[in-house]
Amino acid sequence: MSIEKSYNAWAGQYDTNENKTRDLDKKATIETLSKYKFKYVLELGCGTGKNTGWLLSKAERVIGIDFSVEMLKVARKKITDIRAEFIRADLNKEWDVENQFADLVTSSLTLEHIDDLNPIFNQAKQKLKGNGIFFISELHPFKQYLGSKAKFETESGVEELKVFMHHISDYVDSGEKNNFELLEINEWFDDNSGKEIPRLISFVFRKKN
Repeated sequence: MSIEKSYNAWAGQYDTNENKTRDLDKKATIETLSKYKFKYVLELGCGTGKNTGWLLSKAERVIGIDFSVEMLKVARKKITDIRAEFIRADLNKEWDVENQFADLVTSSLTLEHIDDLNPIFNQAKQKLKGNGIFFISELHPFKQYLGSKAKFETESGVEELKVFMHHISDYVDSGEKNNFELLEINEWFDDNSGKEIPRLISFVFRKKN
């Protein structure tokens, strides 16, 4: 099953099934971005709008992009605020968003489905204003090394999604190549002991003028 079809099938249960990765991503997003100011947000891989509502608590406008029709249906039903707009698009192609629109671009649990990070960083740079922030939250490479990937339960069994391996250096190198300054790297754990393998990793990049 293609990634798009998988997310279409997952949409109906995405917000309600047990999902530690989804829940920790929301925590990482809120804790990280609470200290930044932003008005105009471009949310890559917005899915069902799981982070959109919180982003709207700080922003004046949010544009969410996703390629899953069914995920976007859930998002539009859940997020009725007129300041939110949802667009169906493939992130591997040109994004139909005005250049220098955003002072924040976010990407949560999305880039593991993207083979080449450089075009994503390049387009994020185009859509961001000077000194704009690019926030990324992803499954930690350590988890990927052990075989973890996005998956969900279906009537016929577990559906595992196609993913691509990205090392920490891949994110850092793509940022440097596309004129971003790395501000933060954080690792996120299921508990507070820090003795287990981290589930998520997050990055905050700033576009250089």
